[in-house]
Amino acid sequence: MLSDEALKKHLKKWFGFNDFRSGQKEVIQSILDGKDTLGVLPTGTGKTLIYQYVGKMVDGMVIVVSPLISLMQDQVDRMRYLGEKQTVAITSNLSWLDRKRVIKNLNNYKYVYVSPEMLSNSDILDAFKQHKISLFVVDEAHCINQWGPDFRPEYLNLKDIIISLNHPTTLMLTATASNDVVLDIKEKIGLPNVETIKYSTNRPNIALAVDTFTSNEDKNNQLLYLVNKLMKPGIIYFSSKKVANSVCEWLKEKTNLNVEVYHADLDADSRYRIQHQFISDQIDIICATSAFGMGIDKDNIRFVIHYHMPANLESYVQEMGRAGRDGKQSISVILYKEKDEILQYRFIDDTIPSEDMINFFYNHYQQLKNNELDEKANLINYYFQSGFTKNGVINIFEGRRNELVTSLNQMLGYVKTKGCKRAFLLRYFNENFSEHDENCCNGDGTQLQLEQMDLVQESKSLNSRSRNIKWQSIIQTLFSK
Repeated sequence: MLSDEALKKHLKKWFGFNDFRSGQKEVIQSILDGKDTLGVLPTGTGKTLIYQYVGKMVDGMVIVVSPLISLMQDQVDRMRYLGEKQTVAITSNLSWLDRKRVIKNLNNYKYVYVSPEMLSNSDILDAFKQHKISLFVVDEAHCINQWGPDFRPEYLNLKDIIISLNHPTTLMLTATASNDVVLDIKEKIGLPNVETIKYSTNRPNIALAVDTFTSNEDKNNQLLYLVNKLMKPGIIYFSSKKVANSVCEWLKEKTNLNVEVYHADLDADSRYRIQHQFISDQIDIICATSAFGMGIDKDNIRFVIHYHMPANLESYVQEMGRAGRDGKQSISVILYKEKDEILQYRFIDDTIPSEDMINFFYNHYQQLKNNELDEKANLINYYFQSGFTKNGVINIFEGRRNELVTSLNQMLGYVKTKGCKRAFLLRYFNENFSEHDENCCNGDGTQLQLEQMDLVQESKSLNSRSRNIKWQSIIQTLFSK
């Protein structure tokens, strides 16, 4: 076991930091001791550094399973910028020839990012089997629990993939996991003897607010008030791409702020451009779906607003936790219109295959062609190909529907509680909290004082759009003389 002094010496040498953030050192030491490890660390604690650090201490390759192409590419770009050139992401964005070249030359790479779907490809998995894998990382490990059963079933293949790679030391990282989710991750990944290192979910510098309305007009008026009042930059999360688009355009008309939209319908170049403009403070506000934010390295986000109520408390904590990573006062606001939860109940119905659909698939599978299957049919096909009986699949999805409804009801309980919001939230994550003050939340009807918390945008400061307009005016004046 390395001493604290030795660990810090390497940290300073490789990354320029004098000390570790919460949980980093403990997780690194656990991995270096050869233990499979689950790190549940608060958002903003630098989870990426953990496997980069370990990679410099071990001989073999580090595989990082990551959920989003944009997240993988951003991390690869960042690592290369910092001098780690032996880094690559194997994604669907690569051409067939480029992918073939990367696979052929895997020995040239130290860190390889890959999605669970790509890793389930037998050719790619066989290529990895030819190399020494020293560390297998599952980044955003809550996706195993949240996405595996009903959205991206390839996450459920990770158990067999780890075995086929001769069980390299495995690291799972997430910012949010209740005790039940921790147990579920361990079960689905097939690693019973996992060292769990869990730090508090609490982010005391983020004030928690829920504002309730009876009409969309009132909700939009409050949104307009907040985006004009609050310090920027900020993120507004939506559950609907259509609503994100319309609200983004509305805010552009109603304010002088530089507002952009971000969701999966944008092409890869647009998403990459918007993401990096936001990181470099060229954009005041992002109107986004949940696709935005994972792995975003930006510490000065002052507010996160949820226009729609999130589907569960895990997602809420992930998303609101993108505020205030610099430790300064920030705020999270949910704008709740009565019956907003109907949208989330509808999403559950749209996601989970019905019993009739499962019956139809099993009765007609010989006539169905894989390339003609929609998302739900592909999901059923995954379980069918894995040998599950029809009744077994019906039971799986009935149980999953109940889980999603329970999670949504817990989220609704947070929204509607008249007590301390933070205490409710931390209780869900099996933590205690008794330090409520005037900057904590508005759960008891207390009006949060934005001025007192230094969250109000100074009127004299110019946002990026007005700065651009001012400079354009100066240039036009100069050249008109």
